[in-house]
Amino acid sequence: MKAKILVVDDEREFAEILSERLALKGYTVDYCYGGAEALQKIKDGNFDVIILDLMMPQMDGIAALKQIKALKPIVEVIMLSGKATRGMAIDGMQRGAFEYLTKPCDDQTMIQKIDEAHHRKWEHEERIRRALEDVRRASDRERRKD
Repeated sequence: MKAKILVVDDEREFAEILSERLALKGYTVDYCYGGAEALQKIKDGNFDVIILDLMMPQMDGIAALKQIKALKPIVEVIMLSGKATRGMAIDGMQRGAFEYLTKPCDDQTMIQKIDEAHHRKWEHEERIRRALEDVRRASDRERRKD
């Protein structure tokens, strides 16, 4: 199954075109133009991968990344910018971003990183499912002993 993606970029035309290109590749894609709107969509939805611009007004990508990871720790975030500094990219990676890409980014690289991020999220979810199943089984064994 293809990833469900949220594109967050204050450059409206870029967000819309990237979303259309990804949808044509078979992804389910939504987009918005800023951090606050993205946080609301993330609270209300279930995304696998967020493509997040670093340089946005009101709430920059690093501030949005912190809040995204607080809301949904296993969602994967790919930071994207044409203007960000190397320090911002490193800061984002240290705060849990999956990858940093520069604009413009070719489709093949973007698709590869999205698929890698989606796979990593799936692996996290699978480990959680297995752990919960182990807890359920242990609880069932304890109940049967009583």
